Amino acid sequence: MRIYDVITKKKNGLSLTKEEIEFFINGYVDGSIPDYQISSLLMAICFKGMTDEETVFLTDAMMRSGETLDLSLFGDKSVDKHSTGGVGDKTTLIIAPIVAAIGGKVAKMSGRGLGHTGGTIDKLESISGFSTSIEADAFFKQVERIGVAVVGQTANLVPADKKLYALRDVTATVDSIPLIASSIMSKKLASGAASILLDVKVGSGAFMKSVEEAKKLAELMIFIGKKLGRNVSAMITNMDVPLGRYVGNSLEVYEAVTVLEGGGDDDIKNITRELAAKMVSLACGYEIEKARALVDETIRSGAALNKFKEWVIAQGADKDKLDSGTYLPIAKNKVSVLANADGYISKMDTEKIGICACMTGAGRESKNDVIDLSAGIEILAKTGDYVKAGDVLAIIHTAKEKTDAIVDTYLSALEFSSEKVEYPTLIYDVLG
Repeated sequence: MRIYDVITKKKNGLSLTKEEIEFFINGYVDGSIPDYQISSLLMAICFKGMTDEETVFLTDAMMRSGETLDLSLFGDKSVDKHSTGGVGDKTTLIIAPIVAAIGGKVAKMSGRGLGHTGGTIDKLESISGFSTSIEADAFFKQVERIGVAVVGQTANLVPADKKLYALRDVTATVDSIPLIASSIMSKKLASGAASILLDVKVGSGAFMKSVEEAKKLAELMIFIGKKLGRNVSAMITNMDVPLGRYVGNSLEVYEAVTVLEGGGDDDIKNITRELAAKMVSLACGYEIEKARALVDETIRSGAALNKFKEWVIAQGADKDKLDSGTYLPIAKNKVSVLANADGYISKMDTEKIGICACMTGAGRESKNDVIDLSAGIEILAKTGDYVKAGDVLAIIHTAKEKTDAIVDTYLSALEFSSEKVEYPTLIYDVLG
């Protein structure tokens, strides 16, 4: 078999076989097929597409390109969640302890933030003492004992995706739904959970800009998961507005704990309630209404907050600092962003707000950048809110002394209207 023939076949719009897909994935991973030929094939896939069956073959080959986790000892109770990326998305920090307190097993590998989207691992590492590196045996024992563990992705998990994604990023071949779906699902399937809930973000702060495209991606990922023996559901959720009131690592941990205590804004409370209930339903077999009631009771009783503390202490968090509320770093400077006109906030460019958070020091532009875990943005007014000139729209948390560019960027992300604006829809659809 020759990679030249595989490229030609896809260039002509023909479907690749399982063997041809395995050939090019294995050849790329072991170095026998060079970047320039894989780049050509990726571009052909972007132009000609892939059938659903081809995408299943691709996902399977990528998944098996490295190590996989075996969570079979937890049976059907193992459950994972994946978000396609957003701004202020701290849902894992809230959902994981809720699901674990009710009886699910959340053995999760998460990533770091890059660009305008945050990463769960960075958020957890803002907790004093918390470690995201656990030996495999300790990882499984922790999940068995308390129901939840979250660690960083291992270097040997889906190496094909690491190589392919780096190449796609520099060859303008990112925006292909089959390539996006196989990238996401290969990692989730390799992580071993029996059930997977996909939180597919759509809007100005997400990769998917329309609900229709987001549904298309979700449906394909559900199809892949079920073909490869997993129980998969998806929720299409709004990322035209940052989720919650805080963007930035330690700030988002603070907000997550507030929700577990029973507080927080309606958007973050409602969306985490639905995500958690769906995960409980998948893992424990409850009807969705029963699952919602259990989620509510778990927060009301304090069981969710206690599980969060048990979880983070198990992974090294300083108990004394946790008990005293001094477990998170605090930014040196706080700068107010003031409204320069009266009116309703009619639109928020969420990606630009994510970029603004990066400017505070909270995000990284390349994988080797060092971030400020205390930095970020506290959002006081969102789409649908009425403000007057001089009102505080947001507070910038940063160690930086010069903040004019950050403030200007934040203001440029907002649009105003004299007409009343409806608050945005949170959840567009639930699939599977």
